[in-house]
Amino acid sequence: MNLRPRERQPFSGFTKAEVRKMKKLLNESKEQSLDEDFFKNLARIFNRSSNRAGKPLLKWTEIKNWFGKNKTDRRLKHTKELPVEPEAVSRNKSIENTEMHEGVKGQDISNLEFEARSSVDGAWYDVDTFLSHRFLDSGKIEARVRYVGFGAEEDEWVNVRENVRQRSVALEHSECQKVKVGDLVVCFQEREDQARYFDAHVIDIQRRLHDIRGCRCLFLISYDHDNSQERVQLGRLCCRPERVTPVGK
Repeated sequence: MNLRPRERQPFSGFTKAEVRKMKKLLNESKEQSLDEDFFKNLARIFNRSSNRAGKPLLKWTEIKNWFGKNKTDRRLKHTKELPVEPEAVSRNKSIENTEMHEGVKGQDISNLEFEARSSVDGAWYDVDTFLSHRFLDSGKIEARVRYVGFGAEEDEWVNVRENVRQRSVALEHSECQKVKVGDLVVCFQEREDQARYFDAHVIDIQRRLHDIRGCRCLFLISYDHDNSQERVQLGRLCCRPERVTPVGK
């Protein structure tokens, strides 16, 4: 079976999802001034997202500079943002109203980010775009997704109920206490040929004193797809959003 490749060039800058989020916040802020706490809070939100796993942490000053530059460019150009194509709006609305996990139902999901499980290798990948959807004779709904960091040749149909969910989030070193035995997590499994994110459950935790490097705790996890076990540090784990208190709330 051909596995989805994970080899990529070193990453720098912002992800597409982060740029979309910042553009939305820039539109909403209009001419209001944004303070330092706003940028620090946004940097923390971005850095705890699984979308930034394996990438350099953002500094709040980088985000501040992005807002300053783009606000200046808008004043100079005196242009409005191009409207989204009606067909794309229709697609996103339809997908947002389809079957989702119970933890997502009833929420305003316009600002949420998602991950999807690939049928190619069973691993979870961040969703960049929902391209289309279809209804099967069985009554199930599938969405065609494009993954972050991959091209159109890797687009895939996935079952919305079973294989699409709100994106998992990385924890900061000071938040390791939020991980409990029995928790469902997403763990970065490293092998000689591939490195991918898989569902796993925490079966034991060795709490250790933190040092200048951060959290030194060890988490014994069991991967759901092959039942193999491994001791990992916090940096390899992403938690489900319901385990994390939203920043700034």
